[in-house]
Amino acid sequence: MDRRTKKKQKRSKSQVIASLSKKELREAMKKQNDAALDLTRKVIASEARHANFVFSPASISAALTMMAAGKGSGSDELNAVYSEIATVVFADGSASGGPKITAVNGVWVEQSLLVDHSLKNLFENVFKATFTQVDFISKAEEVRIKLNRWASDHTNGLIKDILPPGSVNSLTQQVYGNALYLKGAWKDHFKKSLTKEEEFHLLEGNPVRVPFMRSYDKQYIEVYDGFKVLQLPYRQELNDDDTGRKFSMYFYLPDKKDGLDNLVEEMTSTPGFLDSHIPKARVLVGDFRIPKFKFSFMFEASRALEGDVLEKMYHKACVEIDEDGAEAAAVTIFKGAGCSRFRPPPPKRIDFVVIIHFFS
Repeated sequence: MDRRTKKKQKRSKSQVIASLSKKELREAMKKQNDAALDLTRKVIASEARHANFVFSPASISAALTMMAAGKGSGSDELNAVYSEIATVVFADGSASGGPKITAVNGVWVEQSLLVDHSLKNLFENVFKATFTQVDFISKAEEVRIKLNRWASDHTNGLIKDILPPGSVNSLTQQVYGNALYLKGAWKDHFKKSLTKEEEFHLLEGNPVRVPFMRSYDKQYIEVYDGFKVLQLPYRQELNDDDTGRKFSMYFYLPDKKDGLDNLVEEMTSTPGFLDSHIPKARVLVGDFRIPKFKFSFMFEASRALEGDVLEKMYHKACVEIDEDGAEAAAVTIFKGAGCSRFRPPPPKRIDFVVIIHFFS
């Protein structure tokens, strides 16, 4: 082992995580994309079979990574990946004329527990989390209300009441939270005068009337076997921001009306699917229509992660798109009780030494 390796190990113990190179970050993001699709498969099977749903794998992943750190089962490599994602991928893009992005983490610990200061430093410095000691034992309901307010404040009011009454109680020892928010304008706005109501076919086949946005401009579309992919770029005054990122929303459209299940199966079972299906150029369009929509979805994520998560994990996400752009938010809150690196204080020891006269 050389001196540089020894120094790196020493730094990791003091919770200074080495940054990733651009190549390492790209590889890490590919793995994150595959993990996100695997999580999508689990959520569909558990919570959203034959139903509309929206959720944020990134938010759930952040909460799980913090939970692993709290239990002592995380790793420097995993923490380094999250640290880089938090500071680069989730950095606000509004300074370069791109989308407004907010990504925050929070950790709340029962005040009677002893705090491992190296762990506190890890949460604050690597996860950029607020670390707060609270009174779960006698003020659990008050803490629950504060946690819901925290979620609402960091999502522009889109995510409210994620923790239902009774979800936090006197047995709760720690809570990990992640909140994500995005609001971006399309690079090319849709003309509102072209928006008209038309039929949209639900999964079960029944039609509903919804407003459709139209465009006759060239679009980023790629045609694949059985499906098409649309890329809608967000406005960005600079070609790239300081981090080299570009922002877009993607739509994956099966050719057949009943082809969504097969498309999702292909997406979730093919490694590198997202990175290998990105439109490269603008093409001429004929009939181009996409619906305006707004909906939210809430579920207990721990059910979808059965076997991986023992405690309750709540997740709620929402998204809205219109002619101007998109607004989306997600919150994940993981509640733990025991089995962590937070420990109750040791019992007070009582001295009893019989070196004088006594009565028995």
